Amino acid sequence: MTEHNPSERSRPSAVGSAAMKAFAHPLRMAMYQRLIDHGSATATTLARQLDESTGQTSYHLRQLARHGFVEEDAERGTGRERWWKAAGFSVNAATMAEEPAMLPVVTTYLRTQLEQRTAALREWYARGRTESAEWIAASVDSTATVAMTAEEAREMVGELEAVADRHVTRAKEREKGEPDSRRRVRIQLDVFPLPTEPPPPGA
Repeated sequence: MTEHNPSERSRPSAVGSAAMKAFAHPLRMAMYQRLIDHGSATATTLARQLDESTGQTSYHLRQLARHGFVEEDAERGTGRERWWKAAGFSVNAATMAEEPAMLPVVTTYLRTQLEQRTAALREWYARGRTESAEWIAASVDSTATVAMTAEEAREMVGELEAVADRHVTRAKEREKGEPDSRRRVRIQLDVFPLPTEPPPPGA
């Protein structure tokens, strides 16, 4: 299960095959990630950031909204321009991949997710030494490997998600106040079983 949860909702809504086909478009995924990373934006702002025309970004925002991936930011919109924000969603990629017609869509989506995570970490590693000591101390890169049952892993994931949800909700509530020293922070959690046998050399 893959989740995107930029809002205060503890459990983002699940999307189906039709929605994923609409989402798995390079520009739409790039636009969605921009909204995740930098917050609400207009079609004009996204066009400038992604070197696209406003007509293109406007069209793709409407398609994303149609399938529930983005929604209007009522607190920032005006009569002349519409502001958009990312909406949380979850994808059961394993189930979708069982549908032959969905396999290319799921493959594109998962590959893009991996590339975006890798790029974000690479950028942080390159920039980290120039950041303040305060933010360096507040960041973490931790890996642990241990033998677990599936039930134990599910229990751990549930507890970790509950902690993250609590802090995300609290941070969202504070966003409504005056701006301060807060910055957008990426939270990533990966829990998965390793292969039962080591892969062959060069694999």
